Amino acid sequence: MLSGKSAYQAHKLTFYLAGLLGALPPRWLFRHRRRALLAAFDALPAAEQKAIMARVTYYNRLDAPVALTEGAVHNRDFGLRAKKSSYHLDFYQVAKYFPRDAAYRYRFGDKTFVPDEPTFVKSRPIHGDNRHSVLLKLDSVRHFYTVKDTRAYDDKKNALVWRGAAHQPHRQRFLAQCHSLPRCDVGATDDKAATAAYRRPFMAIEEQLAHKFIFSIEGNDVATNLKWIMASNSLCFMRRPIFETWFMEGTLIPDYHYVEVKDDFSDLDDKIDYYLAHPEKAKAIVANANRYIAEFFQPRRERLVAMLVFERYLARTQGPRP
Repeated sequence: MLSGKSAYQAHKLTFYLAGLLGALPPRWLFRHRRRALLAAFDALPAAEQKAIMARVTYYNRLDAPVALTEGAVHNRDFGLRAKKSSYHLDFYQVAKYFPRDAAYRYRFGDKTFVPDEPTFVKSRPIHGDNRHSVLLKLDSVRHFYTVKDTRAYDDKKNALVWRGAAHQPHRQRFLAQCHSLPRCDVGATDDKAATAAYRRPFMAIEEQLAHKFIFSIEGNDVATNLKWIMASNSLCFMRRPIFETWFMEGTLIPDYHYVEVKDDFSDLDDKIDYYLAHPEKAKAIVANANRYIAEFFQPRRERLVAMLVFERYLARTQGPRP
């Protein structure tokens, strides 16, 4: 069985091979299938339709027609010839189902601002008017990577762990506040001078999963490790998030899906004490987190939601498509 970096490299290889193979058939075949795939929505039970549409309207909050200005990309011009990044592959898997003359805007990368026009993005601010940031499942190879956790919660170390680069001031404040706490094994893995005092060796995900508690802290936008923590038998600790992605971080309920820590991390030690003393409450939160993330690993459902988000974008920005 592969582990650590080897497992992640195998995961990436599978992602890129599947993405490139999925781009081989001519687009007209996918466009021909679009109506049938979208029609599958009508055959679903009413409760399931309601749940899907709740996600669609969450990702795409455009509630009135908006005209795109000159410079929008036409679907016929979006391809994988020049670039084959994970963003391009993920976006193509949805865009290939839509007409050649469909027009849209997209911005790839870590985005913490709301564009002036409706734009497909990976991430957006949770609060404020974020209607122009339309979420798709982008860079999924990195942000939706999980590891099978073979350890039961009760068999894990009574400690909290975190590893990562600490380029951002809030991550450096976290390290300064929590690095010396007796039950916290937290450290920076970058080589910046500002984090030298908090440097600790790299720790693979499998090693981190040996701990009862794992900290998740946003980086440039969302925290990459949040998904694999919530898929594990460890308890996620984090501040209330301010950015969100396809994972809908804005819908996570504090102390139900994760343990909320104050913005200044001052209550972290007390929270560790509490959940060590109340293991049943900790395991209940872990179970809630497991149920939450399971919804994002249903390929057919995920494709249908993404297609409906795209369809809604085109309907709001340039009228219904043929």
